[in-house]
Amino acid sequence: MSRVKAVQVSKPGGNFEIVERPIPEPARGQVRIKVEACGICHSDALVKEGHWPGIQYPRVPGHEIAGRIDAVGADVTLWKRGQRVGVGWHGGHDFTCEACRRGDFLLCQVGKITAISFDGGYAEYMIANAEAVAAIPDDLPADQAAPLLCAGITVYNSLRNSGARGGDLVAVQGIGGLGHLGIQYARQMGFRTVAIGRGGDKGPLARKLGAHEYVDTSAGAPAEALQKLGGARVILATAPDSKAISALVDGLAANGKLVIVGASPEPLTITPLQLIGARRSIQGWPSGTAKDSEDTMQFSALTGVRPMIERYPLEKAADAYQQMISGKARFRVVLTMVG
Repeated sequence: MSRVKAVQVSKPGGNFEIVERPIPEPARGQVRIKVEACGICHSDALVKEGHWPGIQYPRVPGHEIAGRIDAVGADVTLWKRGQRVGVGWHGGHDFTCEACRRGDFLLCQVGKITAISFDGGYAEYMIANAEAVAAIPDDLPADQAAPLLCAGITVYNSLRNSGARGGDLVAVQGIGGLGHLGIQYARQMGFRTVAIGRGGDKGPLARKLGAHEYVDTSAGAPAEALQKLGGARVILATAPDSKAISALVDGLAANGKLVIVGASPEPLTITPLQLIGARRSIQGWPSGTAKDSEDTMQFSALTGVRPMIERYPLEKAADAYQQMISGKARFRVVLTMVG
């Protein structure tokens, strides 16, 4: 029996272990993917540290997966061997719950999560449900496609569903793994794009990414700076800092919306009065379905939006994860497979 290399975590808080496993076989409705690249996301800490209830160990992390279909299970008609595909956070849905019956598959009441419900992409091969698979455009390399399957889709999908229209002022808080993509998408969607970061040194990068304006939070209150620009129709909060996010609400224009994708466990400190008078709103946004991933990658290929990445071989997964979790990465870390 053929054996393949994978990087697993055997227990909550455990170290990454390089192991050899039997090559997995797809069941009915599943496909096997030969992994070419897998992005490392901050959410991988949920697996590494055991912060998500019910994870069964050992578990292979990784939910930003790009590769090719290697085998298909029974009843799979959409995918064929050799197709370039990816898998993101959303790992599948049941089609029958209340949310699915309304077509809102992302909010499936028993939905699966890649690398939490089943093994992910820190491996040479992985198994995925057919409905969770997204086609990758031919002109998008695997190592650039991988981060778009979580970081990319999260900011692209939230922006395109935010209600903002071309010419509206849209601010992106944070210039990190999510934010550096959010700035690019906002510019390419035709928004008057404002980047919000800490320190004047980030201004040149923000403008290189496409921002029309840069707001340095260390130079003054960011809400006041946004109001001087006319107020934001949408603020996309990508950095998981609840205090910093709370400080942005007064920068919204009338009917403005704060869209939060940076997950922080700390509470927001916002008063009802800040929302009521100007009819402002706050919305959280998760990632998206496989079709949303396809839209994200197609838009990226069309407009030239690309993640800034650092590459590591699979064997260096522990080093790659540390680079990400330490905050030193600029801006997404990607594992690449060889052979």
